[in-house]
Amino acid sequence: MIGTALKSLSSPYLNVTMRSGPDLIVQIVERPGKWMAQDALEALSADLRSVARRTLDAGDLTYGVFAADRSRMADSIITLVRRADGTPTAFNALAVMTIDTDPTPTQVLHLGLVMVDPNERSKSLSWVLYGLTCFLIFFRRQCRPVWISNVTQVPAVVGMVSGMFSNIWPGPTGDRRTLTHLILARRIMDQHRHVFGVGAEATFDEARFVITNAYTGGSDDLKKTWEQAPKHRDPQFNDFCAAALDYDRGDDVIQLGQMDMAATRRYLSRDVPKSAILGILFVGCMAAVNCIILPVVHWMDAGKDWSILRPSKSKK
Repeated sequence: MIGTALKSLSSPYLNVTMRSGPDLIVQIVERPGKWMAQDALEALSADLRSVARRTLDAGDLTYGVFAADRSRMADSIITLVRRADGTPTAFNALAVMTIDTDPTPTQVLHLGLVMVDPNERSKSLSWVLYGLTCFLIFFRRQCRPVWISNVTQVPAVVGMVSGMFSNIWPGPTGDRRTLTHLILARRIMDQHRHVFGVGAEATFDEARFVITNAYTGGSDDLKKTWEQAPKHRDPQFNDFCAAALDYDRGDDVIQLGQMDMAATRRYLSRDVPKSAILGILFVGCMAAVNCIILPVVHWMDAGKDWSILRPSKSKK
C-alpha cells in the first residue's frame, strides 16, 4: 500500500492499492481514460464486465465503463475489489460530472454503478464501494465539501447514502431541499443523464426528485421489481421507496448531498472497520500531498521549472 501511494505522487491522478481484510485487495483508479494504456484500459473494463455477468440475471451492460470507451473512462473513478488471487469481485464506477452553474462550474461525483459478486455480499464492502473514493477526493480538494449524486431504485442504497453523506435530499431522513439541490438536479438531467444510462424518454419530477421510466437508455438490465430490490434494515427507507417509485414502470430516485467534514467523521467512526482506519488515513494523506505539500516544496526550489508553478525559461 505504501509503495503504490508513494508512486502516485508523480501523477495528478489517484492510482492506489490497499488491502481490505486478509483476502481482498482494493484498487482505486482515477480518470484512467486520460492516462492508462489501451490494453490496460480494456483489461480494466473486462474485469468490470466479469463482475457484471455474475451479478446480472441476464444480458450485458453496453454503456459507460463497460465499453472501454476512453472518453467515458476519462471522467470515471473506478474502485475495484479483487480477491487475493486477482479475481474481481466488486466495483464502483463513479462518474465525475462538471455542472454548468454560476459563478463557477460545480463538480459532482456521481456514485455510479455498484456491483458485488453474490458470493461476496456478506463481507460488508459498502464502506469501500461508496465512501472510500469520496473520502479521498475530499482530501484532494483540501477538505472542501464535495457534492455527490445517486440514482437508484434500491431501498438499501437509498438508506446507505442517506446515512453516509450530509445534506441529503430526498429521503425519509433527508434535510430540506435547497435551491442548489434543484439547480444541480436540473442540470444533471439536462446534460448528464447518459452517465447513469437514462434515456431521453425519461422525465424528471422536480417536486419528488423522481425519474420516471428511467430504464431505457442502456441500463435496461438493471431494472428490478419491488421483490427483487434489496431492502434496508430500517423500514422507513423501504416505505419511502415503495411510496415514491413505480417499479412496474421503472422509476428511480435521484439523491443529492455532500461529503463534508461531518460526513467524514461519521464515515471514519461508524462505517470504516477499526483495523482499516490507519491505512485509509495514510492513503488520504498521500492523496492530499500533491495539492497541499508538493506545491510548496516545488516553489521553494528556485532552480527547477515546475510547469504552471513557475514560468518556463525562454530560449534565446
